[in-house]
Amino acid sequence: MLDEALIAARLAAHGIVPDAKQRDAIAALAALLGPATGPNQSRYQGVYCHGLPGRGKSLVVDTVFELADCRKRRLHFHEFLREMNQRLVNEPRGDDRLGSVSTQWLDGIELLCFDEFHVHDIADAFLMGRFLDTAIRLGTRIMLTSNYAPEGLLSDPEFHERFVPTIEQIKRHFRVIHFDGARDYRFGSEAHPSPRFFSPLDAATSRALQDLFLRYESSGALQATKVNAAGRSLTARAVGAALLWADFETLCVESRSHLDYLDLAERWQGIIVDHVHTEWLTKPQTLQRLVWLVDILYDRKRALFIASDQPIHAALRGLGGAHDLSRTLSRLAQMQSRAYRNTLDDAIDRPTSTESEPQRHA
Repeated sequence: MLDEALIAARLAAHGIVPDAKQRDAIAALAALLGPATGPNQSRYQGVYCHGLPGRGKSLVVDTVFELADCRKRRLHFHEFLREMNQRLVNEPRGDDRLGSVSTQWLDGIELLCFDEFHVHDIADAFLMGRFLDTAIRLGTRIMLTSNYAPEGLLSDPEFHERFVPTIEQIKRHFRVIHFDGARDYRFGSEAHPSPRFFSPLDAATSRALQDLFLRYESSGALQATKVNAAGRSLTARAVGAALLWADFETLCVESRSHLDYLDLAERWQGIIVDHVHTEWLTKPQTLQRLVWLVDILYDRKRALFIASDQPIHAALRGLGGAHDLSRTLSRLAQMQSRAYRNTLDDAIDRPTSTESEPQRHA
């Protein structure tokens, strides 16, 4: 049975002592996933955890999700939008195509977890509103993390009123908990022994990136190669089995979307982003693409290496023009720390099949 003590014990194993709001969330999540009847039964269908980046929202929710013993699914919001839009393309015309696709998508899911829930676009808002209506009707239990309070979703004044009914649905059916701790847990962690971010763009950085690539790709070819990202051509400096090395201009200055980055994250365990000229970051569309790239790589626990003309954190601080930049700064801090365990390093450290398989005797 999932209870508060079990969740707290799992967090303690990672050295985490929950603060007051994290304890509130633990209690609400335990009630949400507890028995259908009894004194601890939740009167809510979901829990909505919001607050500034790095306050432990994803840590608590992911811990509970791992412990939950039911048919469940966790995914990043970009991944969800891609799946829904793919299904809508193939759905026959009808009076409620979105409702039909939502019902199909939710079939068999008892617990749904959205990490970094946000709504910035009116088309996404319409889709999300109908999806949540369907999920609530079906009784699906939902856990959300967000940097935004429900009232802050779709903040564009031109469209905000059209999303108010969905906001009211969230407030009515979800326990809303504000993670208001003063500390961003992602800052201040011990730096990784091997550098992740490099500057300036000089000969020493070029050699470091070449050494880095060959460390993971002993047989990789150091030559320009064309690959596809969501059907669009992308020229990489080098391509290996686990690591892709490409210029920032190709990855984020050229016209791309979150679909490109989802594709890359599904095919490679790490990405080297080279030749970041930080003056490009003053262009809102370019900066937004970097935010999407970091979000998707972080969610998939992929490795990220950046070479820029000046330290990337210094270049990003104080910039505007992109959604969720504070979350990007927080995640970049963790991605260059020892605490960030990524799938590239896991693949290198994992024993070979001959070492891991038990010995067979005739």
